[in-house]
Amino acid sequence: MIRSFIKKTLHNNFEVMGINERNVSLIYPNNERKYYKLADDKVLAKNILEAHAIPCSETYAVIERISAIEKGWKKVKHHKKIAIKPANGSGGGGIKIIQKTIHNEWKSSRKIIPEEDIFLHMASIIMGQYSLGSDDRVLIEKCIEPHPFFHEIYPAGVPDFRVILLNREPVMAMLRVPTDKSDGKANLHQGGLGIGIDMERGVLTYAYDGRQYFGIHPDNGNAIYGKQIPYWKEIVDASVKAATHFPLNYLGVDIAIDKDLGPLIMEVNVRPGLGIQLANKQGIKKVLKKV
Repeated sequence: MIRSFIKKTLHNNFEVMGINERNVSLIYPNNERKYYKLADDKVLAKNILEAHAIPCSETYAVIERISAIEKGWKKVKHHKKIAIKPANGSGGGGIKIIQKTIHNEWKSSRKIIPEEDIFLHMASIIMGQYSLGSDDRVLIEKCIEPHPFFHEIYPAGVPDFRVILLNREPVMAMLRVPTDKSDGKANLHQGGLGIGIDMERGVLTYAYDGRQYFGIHPDNGNAIYGKQIPYWKEIVDASVKAATHFPLNYLGVDIAIDKDLGPLIMEVNVRPGLGIQLANKQGIKKVLKKV
């Protein structure tokens, strides 16, 4: 009931955009379908980012066939912490962060995971479990170590910023932060928080959990509202630089802040979700009119 009231209020007063309207008025006129794959496929997207020296997480391996899993694993198993992703996954599905214990075992989500299960997970990715049944590739990356700023809010997982751009102009942004419910993932539909951003000042506003707003993290009481974002100018500049090198006029850019390397682009979205409007208590139509 509360969620319904919030949505109704926003629709009436803040010109919120729905999915159909977003598709018809923003995505279809601004993005040619033949270029969707450049954003949808994380491997292709990283090729563009790396070609233009745009900071992103280091690629350790790309595995395209089940028969190549064991060989690919030998190339990366010496690392202490890695991220395993489906190249064409969405919404955080299929992403697994694994790290070594002091006993040289692998663990994921605080549980020991045998190598056989890691191989099975990679095989599931290749067979299309996380990409709507289409054959896929496994992308293995250096795992981002979050900047201490994020630990002040929530100490687990990898929070990231989503910046939406139209014609290379940033129009709206939010910070996505994990919760106890989301199991370390920052994606909103998996239980993460969407936190609005005052883009002019680079300051966090309120957090939204799908039902209500908070000025603190609901799981630990840590402050959110009014916190100054580190590297904010660099985050905005990186999103603009990325948008400049993709043949897409409307897109979302996801950026994390590594404790040593600073802002790193995680992925590019040709269909960025609309939950960012609720996080900012502001409809995107109203913002686009100003732009």
